[in-house]
Amino acid sequence: MAKLFRAAIMGPPGSGKGTISKRIAQSFGLLYLSCGHYLRESIVAKTEAGVLVKSYVERSMLVPDQVITSMMLPRLEQLSGQSWLLDGFPRTLPQATALNNLYQLDLVISLNIPYESLRERLSDRWVHPGSGRVYNMGFNPPQVQGKDDVTGEPLIQHDDDKPEALMARLRHYKDVAKPVIDLYKSQGILHSFSGTETDRIWPYINSLLSTKMHTQASDACQTHTP
Repeated sequence: MAKLFRAAIMGPPGSGKGTISKRIAQSFGLLYLSCGHYLRESIVAKTEAGVLVKSYVERSMLVPDQVITSMMLPRLEQLSGQSWLLDGFPRTLPQATALNNLYQLDLVISLNIPYESLRERLSDRWVHPGSGRVYNMGFNPPQVQGKDDVTGEPLIQHDDDKPEALMARLRHYKDVAKPVIDLYKSQGILHSFSGTETDRIWPYINSLLSTKMHTQASDACQTHTP
């Protein structure tokens, strides 16, 4: 039986986590688990967690760690027989510690994108609020300007994506992410990638995953060989 592969991706707003995550999922057969998707899903479904999450979102407050972990960890336990890639979780050290108590990750990818590139990307970013689908007017525009491709509903631009708010978001990300990055670095599973274009970073991530998953598969075969 092949060993399961569990990974996570980290990066500031606009770093291309979603795009790269989907490429990883398609190329390597990992289940893509987006924390943001689950948050939106729980709000729409009006679950107990969703009502709680919405109360924080409406006040522009960060959702507490215990709320996030109580939503994400049971989902991961339901997927105990699958390989997956986490996006948006763990975001803080308490979340990473809670995850560590359940699973040992095999790989963590950290994206380092220069501020100017992030500012340019986010100034062109429009979102479909219902689904979280993201469009970029520069390289991934909607088929009809201002409209979601799937529903035809209007797209919005978040105030958070404007330059003055972006600096505050990046500072917050760096403060919160550093202890998580240090933890995974100490475990020897962190791999950082720097650059301004997703298409230029992707081949290096693709190569790393190919090597890691091939090595792991080989080790699993040797372990189970009589």
